[in-house]
Amino acid sequence: MLKNMKFETSVFSIKQILNTDLKQIVMVGKSNVGKSSFINTLANQKGLAKVGQKPGKTKSINYYNVNNEFYIVDLPGYGYSTMTKQEKENTSKLVNIYINNNKNISHIFFLIDIRHKVTENDRIMYEWLLEQNIPFTILATKADKVAKTKIPSYLDVITKSLFAKEKIIAISSEKKLNMDIVENIITNNVYENN
Repeated sequence: MLKNMKFETSVFSIKQILNTDLKQIVMVGKSNVGKSSFINTLANQKGLAKVGQKPGKTKSINYYNVNNEFYIVDLPGYGYSTMTKQEKENTSKLVNIYINNNKNISHIFFLIDIRHKVTENDRIMYEWLLEQNIPFTILATKADKVAKTKIPSYLDVITKSLFAKEKIIAISSEKKLNMDIVENIITNNVYENN
């Protein structure tokens, strides 16, 4: 688990984006994909990231400070949203500026719910990630909700739907499935080249 992880700030506007030299590990995925639960499991703290009852409420970029060594950064979820058109545009602009002007992002985790069909928004996100030139890993969340023996076939469906070349890792925040692999990815991307 990541030691001494604490919530630092929520950023709602471009001028609030943190000016920091610390490396950043970024989470992207649609609303309700399980990013908050994933962050709580990484931190080994139940209520660190608020698990929303209503998907699509998060309009902010949320920074979690890990031991003053690096940040876990949670970007607003896409899809499902209860946001107005204007709020969507503002959020999209905020995310683009955060990513495009940030040399400290060392890895992106792209979360997809293992149980659901890949959406058009997921495909757009995947294509966008390929263009960013930032290392990323696709994580299939909520793997505890499907039969263990079926996990490979679910992963296969996601891979084919995205035309992904990357290996997709099935995870479960609930059962901590493959969280050790995730932690190794984080460690390798934060502490290498230092």
